[in-house]
Amino acid sequence: MKRIESQLDWPQSWKESYFYDQSEIYGEISDHGYAYAYANRRRETLRLITEVLPPGARVLDVAAAQGNFSLALAELGFDVTWNDLRAELTDYVRLKHERGKIDFAAGNAFELAFPSRFDAVLITEIIEHVAHPDDFLIKAAALVRPGGYIVMTTPNGGYFKNRLPKFSKCADPSVFESVQFKPNSDGHIFLLHVDEIEPLAKRAGLVVERIALFTNPLTAGHVKTEALLKVLPRGIVQLAERVSRSLPSPLKRKALVQMGVRFRKQN
Repeated sequence: MKRIESQLDWPQSWKESYFYDQSEIYGEISDHGYAYAYANRRRETLRLITEVLPPGARVLDVAAAQGNFSLALAELGFDVTWNDLRAELTDYVRLKHERGKIDFAAGNAFELAFPSRFDAVLITEIIEHVAHPDDFLIKAAALVRPGGYIVMTTPNGGYFKNRLPKFSKCADPSVFESVQFKPNSDGHIFLLHVDEIEPLAKRAGLVVERIALFTNPLTAGHVKTEALLKVLPRGIVQLAERVSRSLPSPLKRKALVQMGVRFRKQN
C-alpha cells in the first residue's frame, strides 16, 4: 500500500480519511487505544476471510471508506471490489493502491448491478449505523453466492460501558431512520449483543460459523488507560489482550469491546 501525503487542496472527505489513515496504517498515533483496537479488528477481519477462502476469491467490501481492508485483501491476492456511498473517495483509494486486483463500485451496494454474486461480502463497522440491521443483513446475504460468506465486525453490545439500546428490545426501529448512515464513528444506533446474532442470521438464511470477541478496556484505552498505553511496551498490551480473550464466555461478553462474526450462506 503506497504511502501518500496530505494536500491542502484535497476535498474534506479525503482529509478526514487521511486523519484515520495516520493511526491505522502510517503509525502516526494520537490515540493509542484507537490504534490498538483498529489493529485487532484488522487482524480478526483478515483472519475470518483467509481461514475459509483462497486467494482469487471475489470479495465485496461494503462501505469501505478509505479502503484499507480492500487494499490489504487485494495485496493478499483476492479479487476485491471496493464500495462506498461517497464516490469521491474512489480516487483517494486509487492513490494508495500499489498491487493486487481491485475494482471500484461507488454507490448503494444494494442497488448496484453486479455481474455475479461474491464469494464473500465484508461489512465492517456498518451494521451499528443502520436502523434495520435485520434487513441490512438480508440485503448483504443476497450479494453472496450459496456457500459463500459474510464477515462482519461491530462493537459488542454486551460490553459493560455500552449504553445504547438493544435491537431485539426495540418495538419500532423506524424511529431511528432519520439518523442512520452517518460515516466514521458518528451515529451508532444499536450495538448488537452476542445473543442477537443467531436470530438475525437465521432470518437472513445464514449460518453462524464463528463469533470472536476481542479488545479489552486497556487495549482500547478505556477507563482512563490511554495515558498508560503511551508508556506501556506493546508486548505487555498484547499479553493483556491474549489473557482477556481466554476469559470464560460470560465475562468476555461483558469485558471485551469488539465483535467479529463469520456467517456462511446456506446452499
